[in-house]
Amino acid sequence: MLRGGNTHGGETGEKKTNNWDVFQEVTEIFILVPAVLGMKGNLEMTLASRLSTAVNAGKMGSAREKWMMIVGNLALKQLQATVLGLLASLLATVLGWMAEGKMPFNHVVLLCSTSVSTAFMASLLQGIIMVAVIIGSMRMGINPDNVATPMAASFGDLITLALLACCGQWFYSLTELQPYVLYLVDMLILCLVPLWVVIASKHPDSHIMLRTGWEPIITAMVISSIGGLILDKSVSDPNLAGIIIYAPVINGIGGNLVSIQSSRMSTNLHLNFSPGEVSEDRRSCHMPCSTFFGSGANHRSAQILLLLVIPGQLIFIYTIHLMKGGHTFPSLLLTIAFLSASLIQVFSLLCIADYLVHWLWRRCKDPDSYSIPYLTALGDLLGTALLSLAFLILWGIGDMGSV
Repeated sequence: MLRGGNTHGGETGEKKTNNWDVFQEVTEIFILVPAVLGMKGNLEMTLASRLSTAVNAGKMGSAREKWMMIVGNLALKQLQATVLGLLASLLATVLGWMAEGKMPFNHVVLLCSTSVSTAFMASLLQGIIMVAVIIGSMRMGINPDNVATPMAASFGDLITLALLACCGQWFYSLTELQPYVLYLVDMLILCLVPLWVVIASKHPDSHIMLRTGWEPIITAMVISSIGGLILDKSVSDPNLAGIIIYAPVINGIGGNLVSIQSSRMSTNLHLNFSPGEVSEDRRSCHMPCSTFFGSGANHRSAQILLLLVIPGQLIFIYTIHLMKGGHTFPSLLLTIAFLSASLIQVFSLLCIADYLVHWLWRRCKDPDSYSIPYLTALGDLLGTALLSLAFLILWGIGDMGSV
């Protein structure tokens, strides 16, 4: 958007362009950030987990079966992304109205167009990438669980956040000049919904998910939106505005790590047990510490994933420092608070995942489709809440250096 400059000393000031006016003028878009990022992460990681399990179980042997499964799942994902993108914008509208007491109609249209367009484009692009990664892993003899799920989480956050920012700013620039473009985009994407339904119903697995796979992703979107509301209220406070830089990092890392663990446990159950059956040690009451102590592969992977939190987050803190110009390092207290919040988040998520995956399996529900949406949404909520608490503590003791 062009804004008039000031005139000094008889000279006409230049018009300045603020590339991200949308985040200043339509603050409800912050509610969309965790919801859309979490939603895309859910869909991508669920797809990666399902296809990885199919590869390990030998269900993608013939070329025909392989491509029917891939096309059916991609169509299902496009359908889910479109519907959830629309629901996420409506939920952001309601939460924004409840928080502010008002919601201009042009903001509603902008949120809807941004959310639906971001979800559609990100889903299509990331789905193609995931299929390529899984097929490549098959040919190279690599376990897709160790490659596809973390790549889905990492690429999903980066691509979706970039598309959300770019689409939001582009639509914002059109709201006054060519507002009809927003309506045309929404109508075009929504008109494709029947096509995705027809394609997804062609394969038995995607047909089943077409009827039963909505509960976890819609519930997860609602949970993530609550985290988005916390983020929106935190950003509106000048003392906590710096949280917007760190929120995607803590939420992304937590979701990535717990999704890897969930996918590995799900594959192990598919290969070794019939639905409804679990090992003897899982039939008694689950204790949180048992997630990390034992001789099984899942115990070792949980330990490794928890140990990855500190070095991984230190790398991201340093990256944020470089992106901000590299002039001042984050204070020691800020680093300790951020790492503590990350450790608590990932420890909690890994314990919840250990219980949730086996609980779903005992009830004959596929953890590949049900566990990841819940876990990543809880990761968004926990991460945002813990980070807000950490920043409040830092503000309370007067240490907000380099935030």
